[in-house]
Amino acid sequence: MSNFKQPSELRPKFAISALIYGSPGSGKSTLACSAPNAVLLDYDGGVTRMHGAHQIPTLQVQQWEQTAEALKEIKATPQIETVVVDTIGKMLAYMEDYIKRHPNYSKGGNPIEMNKDGSLSMKGFGRRKQMFLDFLKEVLVMGKHIIFVGHDKEERRGDAGQDIIIRPEVGGSSANDLMKELDLVGYVEMVGTKRTISFTPCEKYYAKNTCNMPGKIEIPVIINERGTPIPYKDADGVEHDTNDFMVSVIDAYKKRQSDNLAQTAEYERLCAEIAERASQIENAKDANEFRAWALEQKHIFNSGLKVKMALDAKARELGLTQNKSTKEYADPEHPSAAE
Repeated sequence: MSNFKQPSELRPKFAISALIYGSPGSGKSTLACSAPNAVLLDYDGGVTRMHGAHQIPTLQVQQWEQTAEALKEIKATPQIETVVVDTIGKMLAYMEDYIKRHPNYSKGGNPIEMNKDGSLSMKGFGRRKQMFLDFLKEVLVMGKHIIFVGHDKEERRGDAGQDIIIRPEVGGSSANDLMKELDLVGYVEMVGTKRTISFTPCEKYYAKNTCNMPGKIEIPVIINERGTPIPYKDADGVEHDTNDFMVSVIDAYKKRQSDNLAQTAEYERLCAEIAERASQIENAKDANEFRAWALEQKHIFNSGLKVKMALDAKARELGLTQNKSTKEYADPEHPSAAE
């Protein structure tokens, strides 16, 4: 029995990992907390700035050690589906504080992860990076969704720094490590009087979209100008009276994963049938019947190309010729049919 599985047999990843970032006051924390059955690890005091109707069970972190205890509780609680981290930058700062309070020492008794001025050394940043990766892995292994909240920052590019791109403010090499692990990175911005979240990258801002989500989605208004929570209607006209926008995003992601798995299974079945039917071609009549069958199929990915390659290979093998107008094949002993 092989240790390797066919693409259609692979286990889909239904737990989503995402980063929502934007400018202060853009509503990104409220948006992140709209994920299904979420709990909040609040490193930034953001929960106190959220409307009371949209707050969720929260750990107001004071020291990094509390995070490990929180993860034990999250793992032991199946009802919790999502972990929200607000903000990723402040979480890294708590890691840095822990390293400074619990340093590793050299044989000479000097802390190897700190410089003389008290800042983290290269080894210190390496340890912080590993702590971050361990945290991320632990949550994902649980099968929970994880949504990071982050601020935005402008980054200048080009020889003269004339080009500006907006990126998440994460800090250090952890930024690249985070991006590699995430399924979605969404940028929250104001477009006129409307708020949108964008998952498709462009020259203006960084984003990431690994599951064919719509490039830009309008975020519903859930609080009116008087500060009162109000219901909203989704794209299908269904009314919602709770803060649950990210539920629809995650459901759409899951559906795309399931649809992709089903499509891959159908692709494998079709390719197997193409190979089997092509192997039975012995003459022009068989080739024409195979071609007629192939034209009736609903092709997936490059299955149509596989048909062409199979026909070309058989035509060369059997010496068949093809009429350029009718595309019909003829046996070599009847060349007139191919003219």
